[in-house]
Amino acid sequence: MVIMSLSAYYQQLGATLAPDGIPLHFGDLKAEYYAALQQCILLDRSHEGRITLSGADRFDLLNRMSTNNMLNMQPGEGRATIFTNPNARILDRVMVYHRSDDELLMLTSPGRGQAMAQYFKRNIFYNDKVILRDLAAETHLFALHGVQADTVMQRLVKSASGIESFYGRDTHIDEIPVFIGKVKPLVESAWVILVATEFAEAILSCIMQAGAQLAGSLTYNTLRIRAGMPARELSTDYIPLELGLWDEVSFNKGCYTGQEIIARMESRNRLAKTLVRLDLSQYVEAPTEVFHQGKRAGMITSSVLSPDDEIFAIGVIKTEFAKQDTQLNTSDGVPLRVSGLLGVQPLAD
Repeated sequence: MVIMSLSAYYQQLGATLAPDGIPLHFGDLKAEYYAALQQCILLDRSHEGRITLSGADRFDLLNRMSTNNMLNMQPGEGRATIFTNPNARILDRVMVYHRSDDELLMLTSPGRGQAMAQYFKRNIFYNDKVILRDLAAETHLFALHGVQADTVMQRLVKSASGIESFYGRDTHIDEIPVFIGKVKPLVESAWVILVATEFAEAILSCIMQAGAQLAGSLTYNTLRIRAGMPARELSTDYIPLELGLWDEVSFNKGCYTGQEIIARMESRNRLAKTLVRLDLSQYVEAPTEVFHQGKRAGMITSSVLSPDDEIFAIGVIKTEFAKQDTQLNTSDGVPLRVSGLLGVQPLAD
């Protein structure tokens, strides 16, 4: 939940807020969209969970609970990993940073922080030396996305130019302590900025003065679909491999929940469906089923009409229909075309 003073500040700037207090937009979606494509936007991402794990067994706990290898992380390194249920269906995808000698910082998907904290607590056993803290009430999370995101961050933190992709560090902005980290970009480059709630408005002002334009979640969603990145797809409807998240799964580590099913699918190289980019002849709201010559082929899972009237869409399609240029249609007869696979895919034989 966004602190009330910041919500009021957003409204003074013309924001329309979602029920959780996160800005949806600031009155000019086209300006926000082009700011990301040509400059840099500043987003409030405080609906993403923030959890820390400390204690001697923190790496082991993550490793036995999620898909990626979490045992060899270097100081400052960030690594995405996925939590799955016993059927290998996605519970959440998180970004984990080796923040300090005794602490890991975990950023969850929007709205899943509390659920993930509870999930962890159920899986921390009596002998595990792990302490969990939910930082949602005491911190705020901002993000920078855009072609000038690195430039803006370097104005705020001169040493930011030395931070590698998917790494982060504790530092200061205008003498205020913050954590900054590189994340997967929607447009060219992206950063997250974690700050104590009491300094959130001050940091917001600093970032804006450095050249970032405020934008809302609607612009984030447009850019996400444009980039072909899953979000609403990160659910128990799918397993990680189906969403092109092969690089966030280790096939050389020990057991974790859902591991047997994922390993079997990888060894047999037989995915039932996969994430693709779709070209639509007209806008179709997601989710919508699609067909190939009358046979169900899959689902449009995310779609958006951009401020300049360009249609972006992604979907999960049966592998037999996921080839480039395969022609599909909706039940209403709207034609569409598979224009390519998304995410990281396995090497072809």
